[in-house]
Amino acid sequence: MYKLAFFVPDSHVEVVKDAVFAAGGGRIGDYDHCAWQVLGTGQFRPLDGSQPFIGEAGQVERVEEWKVELVVGDELIRGVVGALKSSHPYETPAYEVWRLEEF
Repeated sequence: MYKLAFFVPDSHVEVVKDAVFAAGGGRIGDYDHCAWQVLGTGQFRPLDGSQPFIGEAGQVERVEEWKVELVVGDELIRGVVGALKSSHPYETPAYEVWRLEEF
């Protein structure tokens, strides 16, 4: 089992969650669409050659983003990350994947 966390602007949080759920993320026992999320502030500076969804090259941008966390089965992680990337508005989405142990 893995834990996936990603950061996404409010305008796309439901779209991206729907995509990762459709790919099989967020299933725990007899439940699906399981996730935890919190609103925070992200920051980044697009470099020359980038095509940012928000902001301009060379300027530090701060934006409210949701951090969403959910679990993903071993056999589904690559497809779920692919769904995240294809549905996310950012050119390079920020995400984290951790391998979990079961006790």
